[in-house]
Amino acid sequence: MRMVELLCTLLVVLLSLLINGEAEVYMVMMEDEPVISYRGGIPGFEATAVESDEKIDTTSEVVASYAKHLEEKHDMLLDMLFDSETYQKLYSYRHLINGFSVHMPPEQVETLRRAPGVISVERDWKVHRLTTHTPQFLGLPTGVWPTGGGFDRAGEDIVIGFVDSGIYPHHPSFSTHHADPYRPLPKYKGKCEIDPHTKSKFCNGKIIGAQHFAEAAKAAGVFNPAIDFASPLDGDGHGSHIAAIAAGNNGIPVRMHGHEFGKASGMAPRARIAVYKALYRLFGGFIADVVAAIDQAVYDGVDILSLSLGPNSPPATTKTTYLNPFDATLLAAVKAGVFVAQAAGNGGPFPKTMVSYSPWITSVAAAIDDRRYKNHLTLGNGKILPGMGLSPSTRLNQTYPLVFANDVLLDSSVLKYNPSDCQRPELLNKKLVEGKILLCGYSFSFVSGTASIKKVSETAKKLGAAGFVLAVENSTPGAKYDPVPVCTPGIVITDATKSADLIDYYNISTPRDWTGRVKSFNAIGSIGDGLMAILHKSAPQVALFSARGPNIKDFSFGDADLLKPDILAPGSLIWAAWSPNGTDEANFMGEGFAMMSGTSMAAPHIAGIAALIKQKHRKWSPAAIKSALMTTSTELDRAGRPLQAQQYSETEAMKLVRATPFDYGSGHVNPRAALDPGLVFDAGYTDYLGFLCTTPGINVHEIRNFTNMRCNYTMGHPSNLNSPSITVSRLVKTFTVTRTVTNVADEEETYVITARMEPAIAIEVKPSAMTLRRGASRKFTVSLTVRSVTGGYSFGKVTMKGSRGHRVRIPVVAMGYWR
Repeated sequence: MRMVELLCTLLVVLLSLLINGEAEVYMVMMEDEPVISYRGGIPGFEATAVESDEKIDTTSEVVASYAKHLEEKHDMLLDMLFDSETYQKLYSYRHLINGFSVHMPPEQVETLRRAPGVISVERDWKVHRLTTHTPQFLGLPTGVWPTGGGFDRAGEDIVIGFVDSGIYPHHPSFSTHHADPYRPLPKYKGKCEIDPHTKSKFCNGKIIGAQHFAEAAKAAGVFNPAIDFASPLDGDGHGSHIAAIAAGNNGIPVRMHGHEFGKASGMAPRARIAVYKALYRLFGGFIADVVAAIDQAVYDGVDILSLSLGPNSPPATTKTTYLNPFDATLLAAVKAGVFVAQAAGNGGPFPKTMVSYSPWITSVAAAIDDRRYKNHLTLGNGKILPGMGLSPSTRLNQTYPLVFANDVLLDSSVLKYNPSDCQRPELLNKKLVEGKILLCGYSFSFVSGTASIKKVSETAKKLGAAGFVLAVENSTPGAKYDPVPVCTPGIVITDATKSADLIDYYNISTPRDWTGRVKSFNAIGSIGDGLMAILHKSAPQVALFSARGPNIKDFSFGDADLLKPDILAPGSLIWAAWSPNGTDEANFMGEGFAMMSGTSMAAPHIAGIAALIKQKHRKWSPAAIKSALMTTSTELDRAGRPLQAQQYSETEAMKLVRATPFDYGSGHVNPRAALDPGLVFDAGYTDYLGFLCTTPGINVHEIRNFTNMRCNYTMGHPSNLNSPSITVSRLVKTFTVTRTVTNVADEEETYVITARMEPAIAIEVKPSAMTLRRGASRKFTVSLTVRSVTGGYSFGKVTMKGSRGHRVRIPVVAMGYWR
């Protein structure tokens, strides 16, 4: 009987694999309006539409009834067209967009596409992760948190939603043991899933909601519950890290290997965390799951969305980068009053590598802050080789023999394992390594993630080595060398020329017999202390990996009339919480903290700072918050010099160049100034529709497909969108754009307006001064004229200096053409 059951089970699995192998996930958009924009007209269902910046009323029976009506229509359509065993509906999207995702064979798609009420059918695509000291660097403890009642009230009652890889709820960064009790928050309606194994809840007041979304991943056959966890539990580490950056508790000691690297804190340590897990450790995520997570988050009532994810490239399924299920869902989220911060992408330093495109999203580039970790290796010939090693030193005033891994093999036949990367201690002779410094080679395996510095340290410790050195002999373009905390003295020599010096010294000092076997290890050296951070005035700098503009409007990489990125925030070597289950970074497996780099780390900085602004200005729109962040940012480093950006030289070595708005957007975030910006450039849902309707090349039917709105409003040119930046990708002769500012200060203020531009473009602003009462709005114009055609962009700025000390600045970008 048991054999029969087993055979039946195997048959079902094989059949499932066969279906999964043929079928794919599709996202279907329907013509009826979603909850957020339904204005009535269907008998029996009252209007549910919200005004711009207004949240969905989740307690309304009218909303629940109409949402149920949409889902029933989805089910009826599928039931009418197909046999139930030939498809699987994954989600119904009802609140922000109207549609559903379905797993079905490709041959059924054309039937679905032609069905009544269906607007579009698109194949699902994947997204990936865009992978402390920063509160002090940003001036939060002294300049921002006191204005909200101190760190223990910073972000009070603001809910930040994280669509990521989940959370490790037991981490002290999310604990409530030493905090004032969190009061109930009626505005938030999200649920809290229960761990299927421990039966315990993921929520504790600080973590206010926790859900997971994996239907598309399951349908695609890539979800493994043993390692991906069918719960909000973080099996990757990435989700816990970004949640802690934005909203982790204040003053959490970062301890690893017996050393404390400082105390970690989120930007808004009292903010609530709402978890919407849609990313997984091995395959990333699927848009169908991500859109379902965003739809749920907005319906639940989050105030801020932090998105450290994005596609590998512009969505090829749509003609424009702004219109696809993902960006359309975020447009509706902004309409519901939710501020959205998204990582810009990690494709830098090359141009047009942004993966965050739309004006309603705040796209965040990554900066290197003022904290650097350095170390050095001192050789017996007196040379001192700089490197990177977050480790203790070897004993002071003592040197140790150097041994190369390939010279201490137990058996030469093990060369198939590439022993030089020191990942397998069992391949090396402990008697020859003990008490010496082990030399290893930094191969491509370290770049690909199949080898790790942590494993080298473990090998050295197991063999009784005094320390280890990893020598980078061939620099791989795009490789970044982040320091890794280890308990054994260790260093990575990242400069290939310095590695060559080390190898030359070793070879000269190491006599061999006629077979090549080492007679004696005479090369000596010592490793310095790399545990202390060095603070640099040259910070911030734009990180090498941070994605660059210009922004693109379509899959043909046509330049957009919209500046991206929007803003720069810390994103390099960021300490924050980690999940012990985390595998996103091999060097931190099993640890409680990790030091990570990426625009993934920059976005939650902005999300947390936005929460502080939202706490102080509860009625501000997402556009107003974005404006406050951008117009008060800085173009200067801490030494008062123009921001610099890391870039490749002709030899592929890293160099520093003067940064432009395509590197940093408006500049590096300044939280203290953003709380009191003086003026804001506000915009709403209608303005964003006008931007879409005015952008050349976008079909009006495509706009209606994704927004359920007609193009009844245009603004003449997309550059006239009231954003806190000006971009004209094709400037011919003279062109004038208009901006509207609103005084959000407590008193009347007079502003003097000036403008500067690089010589190829002339710039003029009118009027040259304006006075605004509290709450009043005024327009001004900026005229750009081609003086010469250079074949490249020219950069400038408009600055508004207020009589009460406010300073408002917006970047200006244009490329001139004769015709």
